[in-house]
Amino acid sequence: MRMAVENLKYTESHEWAKMEGNIAIIGITDHAQEQLTDVVFVELPEVGRTVGKGDECGVIESCKIAAELYAPLSGTITEVNHALSEHPEYINQDPYEKGWIVKIELSDPAELDALMDAAAYGNLLEKEN
Repeated sequence: MRMAVENLKYTESHEWAKMEGNIAIIGITDHAQEQLTDVVFVELPEVGRTVGKGDECGVIESCKIAAELYAPLSGTITEVNHALSEHPEYINQDPYEKGWIVKIELSDPAELDALMDAAAYGNLLEKEN
C-alpha cells in the first residue's frame, strides 16, 4: 500500500485534493480504492454545479459496494474526468493521476487549512489499521 503523497491535502473520508492555482483536482486515495476493490462505475457530477464542503458530488461503485464522493472543498465544478465513464478502473490503477474525478474552482480557499497534510493522513491510516 502506498502511503500519502506529499503535495496533496486529504480528508478523513479519504478524498484528496491537489491545488493548481484556484482549482482543486479531487480524487479518492489509494487507501480508499483498495477498500473498494474493483471500481466498475463512476457517477460524475454536472459541470457548473456548486458544491459545499462535505456535499456528495458523485458515486463510485465497485464489485463490493457503492461509495459516495464528498467534496473536500466548496466551489464550482469546472471539469469532470470523462475518461472514467469508459475506464473506471483508472481509479484503481492510478488514483492520483489518471483516476482524478472532478476539478473544483474554490469559493473559499481558507478551507484548505482544515484538510490534512500527508503526515497527518498517514497517521490516520495507521490508526485505522
